[in-house]
Amino acid sequence: MTTDTHPVPKHTHLLQYLLAALATLGPFSIDTYMPSFPAMGAALAASPLQIQQTLSAYLVAFALMMLFHGSLSDAYGRRPIVLISLLLYTAASIACAFTTNIGALLALRAVQGLSAGAGLVIGRAMVRDIYEGAEAQQLMSRVTMIFGIAPAIAPIIGGWLHTWFGWRAIFIFLALFGAALFAACARYLPETLPHTARESFHPTPLFANYRKVGSHPEFQWLSLAVALNFAGFFLYIASAPVFVIQHLHLGEHQFGWLFIPAVSGIVLGAFISGRLAGKCSLRDTVRYALMISFAGALLNVLYNLLTPPGLPWAVLLVMLYGTGMSLAMPSISLLNLELYPRNRGMVSSLQGVIHTLGSALAAGILSPWLAHSPLLLALGMLGCLIGGGLAWAMYLNISKPAN
Repeated sequence: MTTDTHPVPKHTHLLQYLLAALATLGPFSIDTYMPSFPAMGAALAASPLQIQQTLSAYLVAFALMMLFHGSLSDAYGRRPIVLISLLLYTAASIACAFTTNIGALLALRAVQGLSAGAGLVIGRAMVRDIYEGAEAQQLMSRVTMIFGIAPAIAPIIGGWLHTWFGWRAIFIFLALFGAALFAACARYLPETLPHTARESFHPTPLFANYRKVGSHPEFQWLSLAVALNFAGFFLYIASAPVFVIQHLHLGEHQFGWLFIPAVSGIVLGAFISGRLAGKCSLRDTVRYALMISFAGALLNVLYNLLTPPGLPWAVLLVMLYGTGMSLAMPSISLLNLELYPRNRGMVSSLQGVIHTLGSALAAGILSPWLAHSPLLLALGMLGCLIGGGLAWAMYLNISKPAN
């Protein structure tokens, strides 16, 4: 079913792939260069902490710019903001490939972060521009499934590019990916927000809307639930160089042993979400998802208490957690987007900010503290999930019963 504000665009099947590909800019920008951390440190005379902070610089910039991607698209349309962001991302990626010092790389990674989030934020709004109800959940789930493949293949691609050509080739790859996305979007990405539905970007109404959305208790708890649930999963992604090489005793080109099972869980959870659309309420879907995630997190702690990490259990339990996390995300996001139908871009932006700040916290603070111990990583995952579960419980406590 389409909404009454805009017709379904042409190339609807292609649209889901375009939106998913745009969302993969984030995982590719994060995961592809991880196998090169040691070599980058040696080439740029940088400490391991400085190299780790290139990830934090990206994530903080990613989160801050998310405040504006959605509002800009609410004011000027979805399509032009996506295209401009892709051009900026491509230019920054080219510059990263030729940088010669860690300070410049930190700055350029921040520029990548400023531009990479547009597709993820605006894509969520575009889904809800076009569809509602079960169809919106199905499309959101399909996008999540395709998007979930990126973290699995990104470190594998990065590992082989590093082995064959060196770490700079990874940023050339990211530049080519950005350029290819720009060409595809320039040709096929439709505009889904009609002029009659656009909001002013003038500072006074803009900040009034930010305050309205950001202060809404249901929005706050839903966004925290998504962010904390994902942070528990992302803790392992951010700790991958230590977890894979030191704890699992694998090589730089073997990151797939962690990422393929972990992201298979994301794909499986999204697939289940799509199958449940129209058959199970959004709230019940989240409840089942949290049960799966808690099973994965608790078993992971128990496993690490009893034995040193090894294949396959060390990664299969992360996969189980990821299945529950991915099952919950489309439903929670749709509940959030329904709060303010005329400000979906802004809602998506602010949810993305909270989500990404949670990831930055996991990467920049929790990972350096916990990565040296598999048991502490498992406890960190469980702690994040407990926080996410409490946030969901607070939402249920204050929200109206579902129809």
